[in-house]
Amino acid sequence: MSQWNFPAEGHMERSSGVYLQTMTGRQVAERLEKNDLIIVPVGSTENHGPHAPSGEDTFLVTRIAEQVALRTGCTLAEPTWYGSHPYHHMGMPGTIIVPEEIFVGLLKSIMAGLWNSGFRKIILLNGHGQEYVIPTAIHQFAKTYQVPGVFINFNWYHAIQDQFKTKDEGGPYETQFIHADEAETSWSLALFPEFISMEDAIDTEPAGFLPDGHIDKAGNMLHRPIAWYGQVGCGPIESAATPEGVVGKATAADAAKARPGVNKLLDYFETLVNDIMTTFPAGKLPPIEKVSGAVGAKREQIEAAIKGPLAEGGCSIYNIHYPPA
Repeated sequence: MSQWNFPAEGHMERSSGVYLQTMTGRQVAERLEKNDLIIVPVGSTENHGPHAPSGEDTFLVTRIAEQVALRTGCTLAEPTWYGSHPYHHMGMPGTIIVPEEIFVGLLKSIMAGLWNSGFRKIILLNGHGQEYVIPTAIHQFAKTYQVPGVFINFNWYHAIQDQFKTKDEGGPYETQFIHADEAETSWSLALFPEFISMEDAIDTEPAGFLPDGHIDKAGNMLHRPIAWYGQVGCGPIESAATPEGVVGKATAADAAKARPGVNKLLDYFETLVNDIMTTFPAGKLPPIEKVSGAVGAKREQIEAAIKGPLAEGGCSIYNIHYPPA
């Protein structure tokens, strides 16, 4: 297992050569020659209780992505701070809900703009309970443009499910991972302790209407028959059951419980980025005929878009389709 530097100061407003939005045009061009993969942290603004910030989901994915970008040389886009939410989040103060169709359109537009800018490998790093929405954006983007590239939705908690085991399963946690609880707060303490006030942490009791065993919990880590987002009405809405914003035992959080999982996640994420770039070095893409059904004039348009909007004989992705459908 590698040695990673966390907690560490964030880089969103630092000229550290990590974020696209803080680079000059020349720096971007030089970076693309070496590595044309970009990570888009996809977060949310959501009530996480009296002890944690509403941007917790976003800070989780930005701090994770920053470490990987510094190690691998890939680039980060500034995060999306507002996300989609399941029905049971409706009405919670501090939670800002973007409708699914608007959220999908936003992600498609971000992907189109990044691809047009030369970033042809895009990882949407999700840190919030919207993993059932993001794949729709990726597939709609692919159907609309049919351009070659590598486009991935990576939900960080899916990569290290074995790191959320409870003590009776051989893990470090007293309770199962749900929301703003022991596990999530432990990860926050490991990655950005400056935003957590443990003196304000509280505990609540998760509630459901059906007997335990049918509906999965956060991240579908228990592999139960019904995904947590695959139902409505099998449990109460958050504002009625846990208006505090915490679903679980936040007072039991400890950074030490999360550190092995953080290290394992960062190791995997580094491997993912390196494997993509080894398979498709900067400037290399999957062959059009293998990933697109485009023929004739459509293929010619795609080939021109690959050259880029300012290249001789090139065009922008928006010449293929605008506005995005």
